[in-house]
Amino acid sequence: MAKIIVDGVEVDVPPEYTLLQAAEAAGAEIPRFCFHERLSIAGNCRMCLVEVKGAPKPVASCAWGVRDCRPGPNGEPPEVSTKSATVKKAREGVMEFLLINHPLDCPICDQGGQCDLQDQAMAYGVDTSRYHENKRAVPDKDLGPLVKTSMNRCIHCTRCIRFTTEVAGVSDLGAIWRGEDMEITSYLEKALGSELQSNVADLCPVGALTHKPEAFHYRPWELSKTDSVDVTDAVGSAIRVDSRGREVMRILPRVNEAVNEEWITDKARHIVDGLRLQRLDRPFVRENGRLRPASWQEAFGVIANRVKGADPKRIGAIAGDLAAVEEMYALKALMQSLGVKNIDARQDGTVLSPAYGRASYLFNSTIPGIEDADAILIVGSNPRIEGSLVNVRIRKRWRFAPMPIGVIGEKADLTYDYDYLGAGPETLAEILAGRHSFAEKLKGAKHPLIIVGQGALSRPDGLAVLSLAAQVAKEVGAVKDGWNGFSILHTAASRVGALDLGFVPGEGGLTARQMAAGGVDVLFNLGADEIDVAPGTFVIYQGTHGDRGAHRADVILPGATYTEKSGTYVNTEGRVQMGGRAAFPPGEAREDWAILRALSDGLGHRLPFDSLSALRQKLYAEHPHLGAVDVVSAADAASAVQVLAGLGGTPGREGFTSPVMDFYLTNPIARASGVMAECSALARGLRLEAAE
Repeated sequence: MAKIIVDGVEVDVPPEYTLLQAAEAAGAEIPRFCFHERLSIAGNCRMCLVEVKGAPKPVASCAWGVRDCRPGPNGEPPEVSTKSATVKKAREGVMEFLLINHPLDCPICDQGGQCDLQDQAMAYGVDTSRYHENKRAVPDKDLGPLVKTSMNRCIHCTRCIRFTTEVAGVSDLGAIWRGEDMEITSYLEKALGSELQSNVADLCPVGALTHKPEAFHYRPWELSKTDSVDVTDAVGSAIRVDSRGREVMRILPRVNEAVNEEWITDKARHIVDGLRLQRLDRPFVRENGRLRPASWQEAFGVIANRVKGADPKRIGAIAGDLAAVEEMYALKALMQSLGVKNIDARQDGTVLSPAYGRASYLFNSTIPGIEDADAILIVGSNPRIEGSLVNVRIRKRWRFAPMPIGVIGEKADLTYDYDYLGAGPETLAEILAGRHSFAEKLKGAKHPLIIVGQGALSRPDGLAVLSLAAQVAKEVGAVKDGWNGFSILHTAASRVGALDLGFVPGEGGLTARQMAAGGVDVLFNLGADEIDVAPGTFVIYQGTHGDRGAHRADVILPGATYTEKSGTYVNTEGRVQMGGRAAFPPGEAREDWAILRALSDGLGHRLPFDSLSALRQKLYAEHPHLGAVDVVSAADAASAVQVLAGLGGTPGREGFTSPVMDFYLTNPIARASGVMAECSALARGLRLEAAE
């Protein structure tokens, strides 16, 4: 540790700290525009100037290290002043220069009320300007459907450039020209192509980059803020849902170092319009081949008549990818009371099951654990589109110290260098047998990480592939004391919670695909919109949007989206997370657990709870780990891998393909969103250009 005196306060800090970090450790506040904790140091805004005793002029605290400070003549610790008259005058000068060309757009700027430049101009600037010449003008750029530009406001902090290059891993933004002619622009003025691009608008400290879909829709002080969790993938990013009245207006990231740091995907952020479009707001019953509005009691009566005349062996239930733990627990309890064993939440056909142990279906290394890996094998997954924030962690680890990364499956741009090993299970078998050069890299690593995606597991030979991957994990030492590198990357937010509940077929029960193929006469569909149900089955669809499930339904029960209910979700690493209710469902729609509770009365099998708290009390009694929010409960990895490795089987020869065909249209909320449709069309065009 090194001693340093900041504004008369002596503190001990690591010598690799910058003066900015040391000042904050001493309780001093340092203004900044270009500096950001997760980006490289640029040192170009000069707002963070401080005075170092003995230095001829103020220094940029973000770029000056504690170890670079000279001690006093008698060995005294270096002294730094953040409040001296020199520092005050320097900051006022910097602010005056920043405002020379900045237009007075505050009344019409979407950044108004949440603008770093506004705040710091008030705190560190002056109330007059000596500049009376014309301001420069910069043409706005078209960066696509998500990021709106007003480049006259740009102060050249370069945060956006550093984010796209370093974190997102795409060279979409850069600077051209020099001095006052400098402009931030995209490559050849094309639209941005990253699935994380909207984060640049959060990073922008002025109003140069804002969120285009939200332009002129609200002011930040009008909004009520609710902490929640993202359900558009299985990463479980921490989000904040801002609403005005009954309407969700925007979704922002929350800082969660263990999951998403402070980034979220464009899909997580901009499906807001999908929350209110194509919504189901009343029950419907199919009559003479057409759906007509009905009352709740009428809909329940139709369901009761069909269920009471059906054999329990010919009744089934499928849970969708966005279902919360509470409604899946209620649906499972209802099916058990009816004597039904045909329940499944794996509509994509994956072979994962709690029968093999909890560690057999978790991302066991955890997301922060990726940073400890020194060799990675990715099997049947494209983490960039299946778990974008997982991919960000892999890239972060790769940038810190490049390590061997091997990919078996589709050849895709993952934003980091990797060795393409092969397309299918044969390559995995070669690694197991030691006939592939990458096997030695895994064996030579202290913390090898094997990531198995749903592209490898949702196939007819998925169990054999899973067993083969577990054998490789055993062979290369991926599971040992202090390290569990056998990790499953999920794509559905509900999947791990469903497996924890045991929402899988009982003994002799049918899988989701068997039920959908006509294996049952009555099917309860809890928001499963990614599966086609064969004709002849009576379908009770409980969901939120007029998507595939609603089109096939015989009875529709309108439910609540994840922003309209308090729900528990378990992410791909097994971390229990709680989503809050930011708004209320439209019309007659209700929370899903409450619908199932009311339906149970009509079926004559009343569920034993009348409130959400009572439901959770029973849930936690049966599954105690689900009550530990933001905790990853330990799972026995060694035994799970041992069980999986012993399953054996003969995998096929077909190559692995990602189950995510279109990143922007993976769920009914996204498919209802006009913004996501525009992003999908743009991404499709960019792929066609790249193919040519």
